[in-house]
Amino acid sequence: MTAQRMFTQVEREEWNQWRSVSQSISDELRDVVGNTPIGQTASDIVYRQIQVIKSLPIEAADRVRDIQTRALQAVVNGERPDELYEMILSSGDVAASRARLIARTEIGRATVALTEARATAVGSDGYWWRIEGAGTRPSHFRMRNKFVRWDNPPTLDGMTGHAGCLPNCKCWPEVQIPTTRR
Repeated sequence: MTAQRMFTQVEREEWNQWRSVSQSISDELRDVVGNTPIGQTASDIVYRQIQVIKSLPIEAADRVRDIQTRALQAVVNGERPDELYEMILSSGDVAASRARLIARTEIGRATVALTEARATAVGSDGYWWRIEGAGTRPSHFRMRNKFVRWDNPPTLDGMTGHAGCLPNCKCWPEVQIPTTRR
């Protein structure tokens, strides 16, 4: 009984510490996005992603912009894709599986857009493509450990985008930080 109480107390303290650190990171990130050029750059990157999809009607493009804006806010606030999923699901004729895919993809795109904006602000030219596990798509597996320039995202399976920006992509960019600031 005593051990259980001790375990519960330690667990509660760890959770409170994690929440405190998470809140601090979220506050700092919100400040960076709201009050520095990095936020505008991230928004511009997200907007350019919409422009690439030329087949979208204007209403759909506006809807995608709303979703991507909400995704960027979710990343800044440290939210999971679940809230974005609920928003997408309630917005119209979207199947649950499709809404989940869109939410995950848009959170990934927003995360990478913010990463790219922060990385280029310190002079990074690109990143190393990293993968998650052996179940990765063959095209993404072939990108493993390759250097990718921010200004030249690869085209894989007919889609162009950085690591973590493509549908169901669990890859991520490991940013190359320059040794000297430009």
